[in-house]
Amino acid sequence: MAVDQPAERTSSRKVLKRAITLLALVLVIEYVVVPQLPGIQSSLEQVGSANLWFVLAGAIFEAGSLFCYAGLTRSVLPKESAPGLWTTFLMDLSTFSVSHIVPGGSAAGSGLGFRLLTERGVTGPDAAFALAAQGIGSAVVLNVILWLALVVSIPVTGYNPLYLTAAIAGILILGIAVGCVILLTRGEARAARLLRWIARKVPFLNEDRMHQLAHRLANRLRALGSDRRRMVHAVGWASGNWLLDATALWLFIAAFGHHTKIVGLLVSYCLAQVLAAIPLTPGGLGVVEVTLTASLVGFGVPKGTAALGVILWRLFEFWLPIPFGGVAYLSLRVGPRRPPRQELAEAAIQGAEEREDLHTWAERHALAVKERADGAAGPPAEG
Repeated sequence: MAVDQPAERTSSRKVLKRAITLLALVLVIEYVVVPQLPGIQSSLEQVGSANLWFVLAGAIFEAGSLFCYAGLTRSVLPKESAPGLWTTFLMDLSTFSVSHIVPGGSAAGSGLGFRLLTERGVTGPDAAFALAAQGIGSAVVLNVILWLALVVSIPVTGYNPLYLTAAIAGILILGIAVGCVILLTRGEARAARLLRWIARKVPFLNEDRMHQLAHRLANRLRALGSDRRRMVHAVGWASGNWLLDATALWLFIAAFGHHTKIVGLLVSYCLAQVLAAIPLTPGGLGVVEVTLTASLVGFGVPKGTAALGVILWRLFEFWLPIPFGGVAYLSLRVGPRRPPRQELAEAAIQGAEEREDLHTWAERHALAVKERADGAAGPPAEG
């Protein structure tokens, strides 16, 4: 069968474009970033003398951080449909792989995560809520850690202009998170109308489904808020994810002979992660390295040591999840999935549980409906 030539040319252009982008990134790092870090080239000889025990410990803590993220994912899913911890870990690793290679990759990673969760028995609304709660909750915990570190750092080390940037970014993230929660829990009808309006403007979105999604998310958010045990578990897993990752960074810097002060490291780490949330590059590539290295130097870490420690940390935190995530994705694709009969049964149960009541149906159709005395009124037939 002959290959479609236009499609082949399009594919070739995409490959060429990616190759040029990668080459440009390498050139920027080599001729722009590296010269801004005096001493790094002369410090490369330290690589051979790095303490391998610290490197091994850092790798273990980095793996622990990823497992904590999987625990966070499971903690916001219903117990009856949540996959096992190992399966969830493979799913999150797959989403990291995608989000680390695509600009603004968080959306692509979330899309893959949604598909993998639903394939393993999680309903669509539960998967959507888990991904949203996971991202918002993790960002909130990160900003709390940042603010606590700033409160301790400013009286001890003084004010740094970077703190203002971090504070503004943190306030914006927290404001968005709190606004979403308030809108869904205390303004459910308004949120539903807003999503309907957005669905009218965006192609391929269904108004009715977006309206129902708002009510489902609000219900699940209220259920999560009323379950203090699940909330404590979620906060604990999110905190473990960030703190173990920061500990890995400390160990990778220590491998080159410098023991960084904890407060300074936390401020630098959280500052870089907050700025990385701005979707300029995949996973904050370049932004994290430059911000974190410069901030660590400001807290007294030698320039060459800071640069080498950050590069080693990013190798385990950013680059290695890409190939391992590809392997994880392949293992999930060949693994067991739900039988069709189970999918059909779950769809029937979900439909029964999520059917609209009279008030919701009436609001969606902008009708004023009065309940019958017995309270058992259904939506009128549409003629």
